[in-house]
Amino acid sequence: MLPRIQYAQAPDRVSIAFWAVGDGVPLLVMYPPGFSNIQYEWEMPESSRVYEAARSWATVIRFDHRNNGLSERGVADVSLEGLSNDLEGVLNRLDLGRAHVFAGTDCGKVAIQYAAHNPGRIASLTLFRTNPGPGSSAAAPEWTSLRPVLDKDWRLFTDLLATAINGLDDGEQTARVARYIRESVNAEEFVAANDSLARADVRPLLASLRCPVLVLHRMDSPFFAIERARGLVGAIPDARLSVLPGKSPFAWDDSVVDAVRSFVLEVASAENRARFGVRSGTSFRTILFTDIEKHNELIRLLGDHVGRQVLREHERVTREALRAHGGSEVKSMGDGFLASFNSAQKALECAIALQRSLAAENLGAGLSGPLSEGLRVRVGINAGEPIAEDDDLFGTAVIAAARIASLAAGGEILVANVVRELVAGKGFLFSDRGEQALRGLEDPVRLWDLRWQE
Repeated sequence: MLPRIQYAQAPDRVSIAFWAVGDGVPLLVMYPPGFSNIQYEWEMPESSRVYEAARSWATVIRFDHRNNGLSERGVADVSLEGLSNDLEGVLNRLDLGRAHVFAGTDCGKVAIQYAAHNPGRIASLTLFRTNPGPGSSAAAPEWTSLRPVLDKDWRLFTDLLATAINGLDDGEQTARVARYIRESVNAEEFVAANDSLARADVRPLLASLRCPVLVLHRMDSPFFAIERARGLVGAIPDARLSVLPGKSPFAWDDSVVDAVRSFVLEVASAENRARFGVRSGTSFRTILFTDIEKHNELIRLLGDHVGRQVLREHERVTREALRAHGGSEVKSMGDGFLASFNSAQKALECAIALQRSLAAENLGAGLSGPLSEGLRVRVGINAGEPIAEDDDLFGTAVIAAARIASLAAGGEILVANVVRELVAGKGFLFSDRGEQALRGLEDPVRLWDLRWQE
């Protein structure tokens, strides 16, 4: 199903079309000029199937570069800097502090340039068949030999290029590739961008890359020698090589998705352990902590019997919200709950549903004292790798969630910045609460107020 297409503005004010699907670590996917139409890709089973597979563990973000697909056309600047601006615009539009980037063929030069100049914003980089030096790393670099055809007949050129790339074994797929090129660019746009990237040389930047890098190579690729991939790995400080089976020039199969998934989640887990000081061997979870505002005063004024009745209703509403959104109740503590989620999006949706249900049912409203306006719950949400022992969760990630909840007012949902980054592009509304010191923890955490009112 085609996701909602949105627009970002690059720093040089070019409009860039993008979409974001899935729930998990932000993974921005870049395809080279001439092979990018974020709408038509969902009509191609080769690409739509991969997106559906990846959205289960990542927030997949796709965009069309300038002069491609649904993005602004007729843009003169197709330099390496101009194309890097498109990436910058999408990251800014989604307010992503850091993202993982997958770059196919010549877009690898764009990704290398951006990562070298913005080391804090790229969490990891996957390069698929990238040549960092002068010349093309495109699927069929001999396309220049077809240049006379391109100048006379664009449709015939795209048919011949698609055949060179994909062969004739699957005629229907080759026809889709040819149409894909035509849906992406026109002849002038194709030549301008490919010539610009072929002139670019990012080899001097390789040694300055500070993020983990995965270089992917097809074992039987007819267009790309493995020596080039090995040379790329050797020039980057923290790089590894993964040789995949087959000869397909496209990053459209399960082997690519599996390799990227293992790499990205490994990097994300390592970053999380470094951020929260949690030992390895545990799973990444989103932690939701709730706390009833003025709980002790409530029990003291209402008495054990009436107070317990109100608390039972609160427990019912909370457990219904957890069941509806896939949350796992870790424990109930009388005045609140500790729960965990495999999905950050589901955790936020659960918190919103909980607050809306409590507001609708208005538990205890009309009673004296602290419940004169109904029972109010504070919610704190964090993400990390808690330690699981004896059906309970421990560790810094859990402590931080509790401390975050303690800073919320009744009826508020406060979210750690790591959670907000995980749900970027999902349509949630936040207001910035700034960096806050959490009692007992060394580093302050930037918090966001999740807006849940209709």
